[in-house]
This record gives sequence, structure tokens and C-alpha cells, in this order.
Amino acid sequence: MNHLSDRINALSESQTIAMARKSRELSAQGIDVINLSLGEPDFNTPQRIKDAAKKAIDDNFSFYTHVSGYLELRQAIAKKFKRDNGLDYTAEQIVVSTGAKQSIINPLLCLLNKGDEILVPAPFWVSYIEMIKIAEGTPIILPTTIDKDFKVTPEQIKNAITPKTKIFIFSSPCNPTGSVYTKEELKAIAEVLATKEDLYIISDEIYEHINFVGKHESIAQFDFIKEKVIVVNGVSKSFAMTGWRLGYMAAPLWLAKACDKMQGQFTSATCSITQKAAHTAAELAPSVTYEMRDAFKRRRDLLLNLMNEIKGFKTNVPKGAFYIFPDVSYYFGKTDRNITIKNATDLCLYLLDKAAVAIVPGDGFGAENNIRFSYATADEKLMEAVRRIKLALEKLNGEINSSPHTFR
Repeated sequence: MNHLSDRINALSESQTIAMARKSRELSAQGIDVINLSLGEPDFNTPQRIKDAAKKAIDDNFSFYTHVSGYLELRQAIAKKFKRDNGLDYTAEQIVVSTGAKQSIINPLLCLLNKGDEILVPAPFWVSYIEMIKIAEGTPIILPTTIDKDFKVTPEQIKNAITPKTKIFIFSSPCNPTGSVYTKEELKAIAEVLATKEDLYIISDEIYEHINFVGKHESIAQFDFIKEKVIVVNGVSKSFAMTGWRLGYMAAPLWLAKACDKMQGQFTSATCSITQKAAHTAAELAPSVTYEMRDAFKRRRDLLLNLMNEIKGFKTNVPKGAFYIFPDVSYYFGKTDRNITIKNATDLCLYLLDKAAVAIVPGDGFGAENNIRFSYATADEKLMEAVRRIKLALEKLNGEINSSPHTFR
């Protein structure tokens, strides 16, 4: 008998995690699966950061810290905001959490009442909508198109604002599209959002340093809107520290205090050893991230060139992060005489089965015509993945008899 709450029954599983699980299950069966589903850098954490963690262990830095992170860490993060982004925050405005996910849901839980509306440009990161459900808010989806580089316009935002609108949430660089908003675009959006007094902005900037167009631009840089912005960041992507579990947010003092209160009843502080590692990461010059950034840019160009050879794939040129999000609707309705592709989920399952390549369907990102490729893997795996995909897709339209073991 199912005695689970309505809350958990209404919650959807993350499609990225679900696809990664399916690929692990096939790998456990001895199948050579190429996993392009997870947003995880395939680089190692920089040695200086690992050394800081080892020293923290040797120094017995293993006791509870302040709920929002120990003071010197928050001071270092505040200095990072000033150094890298020109943003002035005090340590008291910084809340360190167990990953950027918690740094996003904390302010959602602190700001939203049941029925409050949250404007969410689509495509969006899969967890936004589920977090809004937990906070009992109402997501208002603002669709974008690949032809417009998946960017929402100020006009769309203006037309969507109602008396119930409480939050606008977005990411730049964006997961899943890789789109990056310019300073001019952000200012135009900020000017619209500033017209409503009780409207706040959650700016997800976790991919800040994986940016192929130059300086990262934050919407918090505009003085007329800064006190309404919650900036979310962390160490997982830029410093290849996904497993360390540390994110952070900067916010108006009253909201930071509320998030500290909220976090104190859920997780308290994140791991003390991780905090020491993140302290070193925050003090490192951004230049330490350039090697990884440049590798991702090279892989982006490689994968885009390979995708140009796939019939029916429509792509744009992502300016950051490590994803490509092609429109694959060309294949909807196509068949290999055994399977008919009805949507992006069908196509991803087909490619997992016939090509042993794991990719995430766009439905969970709010884009039902697209699929997400993560190119956070080696060049040779990307080339092999596209080779397999091309062969599998050639079997659609009934031109060749399909075999479920072609690639195994």
C-alpha cells in the first residue's frame, strides 16, 4: 500500500539522473555505453584544492561550523564576488549550502507562498520546476526558440508579469542550452523586472567560468535591481568538484538570514572539509579554470561539426556550459519498422538501445522537440557516440532492417 505524501507523489524524477541510471544498468550488463547525459566535468579537482582538504583533515577541522559556512570562507566568497564580478557583498549576505540545488531551493522556500507565480524561461534546468512544486509555487513557462538562441525577451517577461508574480529564475550560462546573456540583454530584462516592487530574481550562475565569449555578466551588477537579486554559484562545474557538494548564494541580508534559518532545520552546514577546499577554490584566480574552459570549447566545436553531418539535427552555437541542445523533431514519426519515434523521449530510448549512447530528452527541460548532449567527456568518445548515432538514425524510415544488438 502506498502511504506516500501527495508532495512526493507529485514530484518527478530528474531526467538526467534517470538516464544516467539506465546507462549504468546497461554498463553493468557489460554493454559499452557512452554516457552523455550527466552535467559533470571529466576533469580532476585541482591539486591545491585537494591539498587544502587533506590539511583540514590533518588539522582536525572536523567539527560543526556556522550553518551558512565558517566566517573566513564566506569572506573569501565575498572577495571572489568583488574580484570576478564587481559585486559588493558582506560575509553575512553569503549562505554556503550542500550544492547549488540547496542554494536555489532555500530562497524559493523562504519567498514563496502557495499560488505565487514564478517566471521560468524554457528551456530550463530540470530541477527548477520540481523545486517550485515543493515550495507550492506556480511555474509560468516562457518559451524560447533555437532561432533566437533560446533567450527570453523583455517583452515576454513584461507580458507575463501579474500581481501574483514573485520570482524570475534563470541561468546564464544556461543548462541545457549553453546560451549566455549579454550585459545589454540582462539590463533590458532587469529594467522590466524592476517595475514590480515585490518581484525577486534568482540568477543561477553555476557555469560562470565555462564561458566562451569573454567576461561573465551577472544581472546583479545593476544597482537599480541588485537588492532584488539572489546570485547562486558554487564550485562543482568551474573547479570539477561535483562530489564535494558545495554551492553558495549571495542575497539581501534579510533573505540570507532567512535562508540560514531554513537551512538550520534541514542540513545545517555542509561538510567542514569541503568548506576548506572551497575556501582555497574561492581564492584561486579565475585563470586556473581556463584550461578546462578551453577544452570544453574545443569539444563544443568538435561535436557541432560532427552534428552537422547528422540529417535532421538543428543546432545553434552554445556560448557557454558544456551542452548542445539540438532540435530533433525531424525524426518524430519516423520508424525502423519495429519502433516508431513519437517524441524526444522515444528517440533517446531508441539511441540508448540501438546505439548504446545515453542522452537526455528535452521534455524535462521544457523543450519537447530537443535532446541534450553533454560534451563533458573525451574527444574520442564524442566521435564514437556520433558515429553510432548516425548509424542508428539511418535505420529510421525503414530503409534497413534494425538489429537490437548492432552496437553491442
